[in-house]
Amino acid sequence: MKAFVYHKAGESRLEEYARPRAARDNAVIRVLACSVCGTDLRAWQHGNERITPPRINGHELCGRIVEIGPDCPGFVVGERVSVVPAIGCGQCPSCRKGYTNLCDNLRTIGFQFDGGFAEYMEVPAAAFQAGHVYRTPEGVPDEVAALAEPVACVVNGQEFLRIAKGDAVAIFGSGFIGCLHAELARMSGADPVIMIEPNESRALAAHALIPFSSLIVPGKVDLHSEVKRLTGGQGADVLITACAVGQAQADAVALAAKRGRISLFGGLARDTKGFLDSNLIHYKELSIHGVHASTARQNRTVMDWIAAGKLDLRKYVSRLYPLAEIESAFRDLQSQSVFKAVVQPSTDQP
Repeated sequence: MKAFVYHKAGESRLEEYARPRAARDNAVIRVLACSVCGTDLRAWQHGNERITPPRINGHELCGRIVEIGPDCPGFVVGERVSVVPAIGCGQCPSCRKGYTNLCDNLRTIGFQFDGGFAEYMEVPAAAFQAGHVYRTPEGVPDEVAALAEPVACVVNGQEFLRIAKGDAVAIFGSGFIGCLHAELARMSGADPVIMIEPNESRALAAHALIPFSSLIVPGKVDLHSEVKRLTGGQGADVLITACAVGQAQADAVALAAKRGRISLFGGLARDTKGFLDSNLIHYKELSIHGVHASTARQNRTVMDWIAAGKLDLRKYVSRLYPLAEIESAFRDLQSQSVFKAVVQPSTDQP
């Protein structure tokens, strides 16, 4: 089969790769859609020490079962499924508390298991055992189903923040993740929802998709004055850094209202440091939260929302790419010319 294989930083290539086969306790899917995550992009550019090469990346996916072992009850050949990629061991203290995304022995599709940038993918036994495989609802397009996982990560981040009706929410970054943070904040009753984006063309493109938001383009206006104006002089109740920029973290602390809640959603590169003013955190009684991946429960919740029409994700899919053009998808994301790039490795044919 054809697969896009990661070997090391700057060395990923489309090549022939052994097609997986089902044993007793796993399955093989034909990959119908796999969206490109920022983590995939950074690994393509700079490498990732958590990935065990050679490895097929891609963890935001939807596929159809073509082979399945007898020890995978409840699923049959021909069903469309989605797979939650971050798979816990079920035994460590974090897993026993329900924080499977923080498992001490975490294994992730696209990192330790081969992922979805290929025509076929093994769904490992561990995914079935952990309850991380579920049917994709009828009527949900493949490319939309592939977006459930990143939205589940947004849900994970916002569960810490307790967004309530009337909360002022400010989001740094207007990419796909920033826009979804805005959409979910609005679903929770936030008002105003403020998008902060220094790239004016990107900011305007995002605003066209989420017109309910208030837009701030630093450089065009003074960021601090504008946030104060939009929040009645109080600062934002909730601030989310949906970008990998250290200055955004510092600005979030400065712009927070008293007892504000901050999500450091976007991770920084290993050689980049952020600065958080501990005096402001102390005297304003701020709460600061990290966030990593998502759980099976959160993924199922998001897919239910999609199936019920509560979230329109198709508008974020800028372009569908055949597997042969996957590097074009990476380059388009690198240049910020698309919101979400979705690769279609296979057609839905036998």
